[in-house]
Amino acid sequence: MDLRIFTEPQQGATYDTLLAVAKATEDLGFDAFFRSDHYLRMGTVDGLPGPTDAWITLAGLARETKRIRLGTLMTAGTFRLPGVLAIQVAQVDQMSGGRVELGLGAGWFEEEHKAYGIPFPKEKFARLEEQLEIVTGLWATDPGKTFDFHGTYYDLTDSPALPKPAQRKIPVLVGGHGPSRTPRLAAKYADEFNMPFASVEDSERQFGRVRAAAAEAGRGDELTYSNALVVCVGRDEAEVARRAAAIGREVDELKLNGLAGSPSEVVDKIGRYAEAGSSRIYLQVLDLDDLDHLELISAQVQSQLS
Repeated sequence: MDLRIFTEPQQGATYDTLLAVAKATEDLGFDAFFRSDHYLRMGTVDGLPGPTDAWITLAGLARETKRIRLGTLMTAGTFRLPGVLAIQVAQVDQMSGGRVELGLGAGWFEEEHKAYGIPFPKEKFARLEEQLEIVTGLWATDPGKTFDFHGTYYDLTDSPALPKPAQRKIPVLVGGHGPSRTPRLAAKYADEFNMPFASVEDSERQFGRVRAAAAEAGRGDELTYSNALVVCVGRDEAEVARRAAAIGREVDELKLNGLAGSPSEVVDKIGRYAEAGSSRIYLQVLDLDDLDHLELISAQVQSQLS
């Protein structure tokens, strides 16, 4: 079971804070550092000092880390034109020496689009499918050849399809709860399918749908299946309660909907996700100043899983 650290910087974080978390992620043996792609805080937090851009952040971290994978859950398709996104991600992959992964989603948070003047189209899912075809098609085009795409929403003619990533193939993540279109999209374009904030039972059902769609598309069982879950671990009940209060959540709710409790409780619950088919967990860390939390997870959760 791979454990990855997943952050939500729109809730309030500087680049220096994210750098400290990323370095701790690397030093403590976690597999990857991922971040959300949002420009507006959610809930009652103030979000100060304001948002950081996902791919600018990852570009900086690409030069300041050496081992960990870097990526997004999920880049919002509404924020960037697919040709531009392909260039950005390929460049960050080069900067990292081939450690980047792209999670790409349709975009959903209408308020942040209004706040920053970003168009919020109705036909987001159909656009996402074209974006996935363009981004992966640009990367797959042989050097010296050109890429063309003529769709409903995007039109590319004689693109040199440059630059190329450092990796032969950047892993692409698709995720979500949709019962039909989402599995089909994952089966066609994804290397990994991510189920965000879902129960063991719902994850197992959705993984089954994606496997069926992949089989129908003629793919083997090569997809990675993963979950994203909020994490809140403590050495005792008081520490769990303190960490839950720091992120404005209740312990019982976190135990039901996330990974919360003692290290042994969290290991047991991760085991249930593994039985459902998950081989990778993105631990959503909401208090980015609590690096002791990461140390505890590394020492007493990750160590048992490995």
